[in-house]
Amino acid sequence: MTDRGERIRALLEAAFAPQRLEIEDQSGRHANHGERMGLKPGETHYAVTMVAESLRPLSRVERSRAVHEALKAEFEGGMHALSLSLSAPE
Repeated sequence: MTDRGERIRALLEAAFAPQRLEIEDQSGRHANHGERMGLKPGETHYAVTMVAESLRPLSRVERSRAVHEALKAEFEGGMHALSLSLSAPE
């Protein structure tokens, strides 16, 4: 089984074909946060920076909703927080 970061990458690449995609596991910055909420340790908090032409026609809110929808299974599987920086190429 792959780790959550790899699954996030695969899902976002399939859904958006990004020109640039950076994924950072920030779970370590939130020590015990997830555990207090009944989540397993680690792989709970991520930051995603993505540049994709497919995002161009979408508003900022629509972009965020589209990414959350693409990662719905990860949220259902214990991902707690996602910080997003989403844009179309210049």
